[in-house]
Amino acid sequence: MKYDFETINKRYNTGSKKWNELVPYVKPEEDIIPFSVADMELRTAPEIVDAIKAEAEHSVLGYANPTDAYLSSVCRWMKERRGWDARPEWILPAHGVVDAFFDCVKIYTEPGDGVMLMTPVYYPMYHAVLDNGRKLVDNPLVRRESRYEIDFEDFERKAADENTKLFILCSPHNPVGRAWERWELEKIAEICLRHNVLVVSDEIHFDLIMPGHTHIVYATLSKEVEQNCIVCTAPSKTFNLAGLQTSNIFVPNEALRARYLEGLKRSNPNPKCNILGYVACQAAYDHCAGWLDQVIGLIDTNRKLVVDFFAKELPQIKVFDLEATYLLWMDWRGLGIDYRELERRNHEEAKVFFDEGYVFGAQGEGFERWNLACPTRYIEEALQRIKAVYA
Repeated sequence: MKYDFETINKRYNTGSKKWNELVPYVKPEEDIIPFSVADMELRTAPEIVDAIKAEAEHSVLGYANPTDAYLSSVCRWMKERRGWDARPEWILPAHGVVDAFFDCVKIYTEPGDGVMLMTPVYYPMYHAVLDNGRKLVDNPLVRRESRYEIDFEDFERKAADENTKLFILCSPHNPVGRAWERWELEKIAEICLRHNVLVVSDEIHFDLIMPGHTHIVYATLSKEVEQNCIVCTAPSKTFNLAGLQTSNIFVPNEALRARYLEGLKRSNPNPKCNILGYVACQAAYDHCAGWLDQVIGLIDTNRKLVVDFFAKELPQIKVFDLEATYLLWMDWRGLGIDYRELERRNHEEAKVFFDEGYVFGAQGEGFERWNLACPTRYIEEALQRIKAVYA
């Protein structure tokens, strides 16, 4: 089946911050879309829409826990797509992955404890650490040509500090687009096990892997590693379901799982998810693998278009390899423009709206993150507007 990746539903006045940010710069009748916040400008898979309609028409929309069929679908998806033999009893509900790593910081660490991040990184992770009174342990990624790598000497030195209790792994990494290789994950795991650092692995983008690359679920490295981690997943990025607020948090270690549930009593004692979110996730995992495969093809097409354009027309702008996610990381500093002026020119003159790199930390100043999950024609048109302003 060929899916519709051309139709756009403009989301002005729907509560979409992403679209509302266009209002000062773009007239509603202009055919311009944002490339910022990480949801897709693609229509939801019809199989998911049909499942939601059927549930709404034939069910009572009351409180609901995940059913055995739901948990089975989630585990089957993990096995078929990632080779992970996850068990239903490991799954704990959460409205979102962000909620989960905030909860993990509060449950598994104490005020003043160190929590390590590999930066630049997804900005809510900074808030999970700092807003909860923990100490940010910064392990900056190292740029190597068109990709980033881990500074393992620095990583081990900081993991060895007895105050470092937790490491939040962004895998695949947002915003730099890395799909970590097995040897990298094994080295992380070996260091964290040796120094008793618990790992919370945010794997929300685990399905969005570009051709030629592989995602390895952190918990699959070994049984010992499995017992020292929490793996955070959701269908929200994969199938554009973030508004349904349904995530699956895997805690294989029974003691850690009991501690997690005990900790939730202090902040979220009744952690049920959206009943339609359960329905949508199950329909996605049962029926929408083909939709996802076509989306990955579209993202890869859009990626090649952007890479080729900048290499030819504006080589001062450096584009990083996209191994995973649909979020392309770009270094615009070669234009010699202050990052605030860059933001102004993009909004007011080029009318392109990215996620500004500075929100991912000081290392991101002068960078942009481009959301490629949209019809190709919008990528083409945006490139021409960029050329008109900067070339």
